[in-house]
Amino acid sequence: MMALPQTEERDHFGSPSYRVNGKIFAQLSASQKKEQRALVKLSSADQAALTLSHPDTFSPAPHWGRHGWTYIELASIQKSIFEDVLFSSWRQIAPKRLVASYLGLEKSR
Repeated sequence: MMALPQTEERDHFGSPSYRVNGKIFAQLSASQKKEQRALVKLSSADQAALTLSHPDTFSPAPHWGRHGWTYIELASIQKSIFEDVLFSSWRQIAPKRLVASYLGLEKSR
């Protein structure tokens, strides 16, 4: 997660959260009683597609799910898919200019 530009890790209610521009795009579960999971911010379309295609891995977060916040059960996700989902989440939150620069889409002046 930290490889994404301007990402910083900070505590959020006892769990590690990952932020860009001061805004959370991912959080890891701190609970030792439950399965380990992550929470990410996705577009409505991505959330719908992932929860329909992988219901054992992805689920909308209670209350915040309507805003794209989605749980990921870490034990059941492939590393490459997790990395893709994290990038999508970072891209949802990161400033558009930062995303364009990272993707090499920024026009030279």
